[in-house]
Amino acid sequence: MDKVLAGKVAIITGANQGLGLEIARKYASSGAHLMLCARNANLLESATHEVDKLAGSGQKIVCQVADVSNESNVNELVAATIAQLGGCHILVNNAGVYGPKGDIESIEWVDWIRAIEINIFGSILMSRAVLPHFKMQHYGKIIQLSGGGATSPMPRLSAYAVSKAAIVRYAETLAEEVRGSGIDVNSIAPGALNTRMLEEILAAGPDKVGKDFYERSMRQKETGGAGLVKGADLALFLASPESDGITAKLISAVWDSWREWPNHLDQLSKSDAYTLRRISGRDRGMEWGDV
Repeated sequence: MDKVLAGKVAIITGANQGLGLEIARKYASSGAHLMLCARNANLLESATHEVDKLAGSGQKIVCQVADVSNESNVNELVAATIAQLGGCHILVNNAGVYGPKGDIESIEWVDWIRAIEINIFGSILMSRAVLPHFKMQHYGKIIQLSGGGATSPMPRLSAYAVSKAAIVRYAETLAEEVRGSGIDVNSIAPGALNTRMLEEILAAGPDKVGKDFYERSMRQKETGGAGLVKGADLALFLASPESDGITAKLISAVWDSWREWPNHLDQLSKSDAYTLRRISGRDRGMEWGDV
């Protein structure tokens, strides 16, 4: 995978820390020109300097402060990327927040809405902004970060769970809208990561996030979690030509043998495996439950 992104331009949101920063490191080492964005200017500038040290001769690593839930910010970010870097080939929608923690009737409604704006609207606005350019060049990669909320309930973290399920279904839907255009759209489940978001959970405490989830998060911190590398490796694979044709999938960085998938493109494209689907009674041997 050495320099597999040479000549490619990528936008990475939420790139000032955690998984976003690790993906930026991986992309820079693989030859990409990068536009990094986040809301915190100081952290973003520091991250950009760090990533720039990994870039080779001729590579450009730039940054711009942006709120992905703000349409004007998003449009300005994409326009600046094309103007400064000469185009765009890859979008990594990594920016996201947990949102309010607590029972749905007790959390601040404005905070719940804000999480939806960042986690759902932010990714949709970013994809809307790059799609005309991707369609014009008949090529593009949209890589959506997901999370545990996409596939299982998360009591007391309802905004996060709702937004992650919704954004995966959006990615699947968008993939079908652009199928055959040279644009691939996929979602990544990176696994349980020890990032600032884990620290948020621990700081909130068991009363707000629930005893079970809090204790699970404590164990995750002690064991180190899934680590950032696996998620970043999958993000690199999905940005590279090796993944061409893989689209509309929710992929686990930890559990799925995604490196083998290019050998099974035809079967993958005809299957609903690795997607969000309803489980019927018959799927679980309950013959009485449905026709």
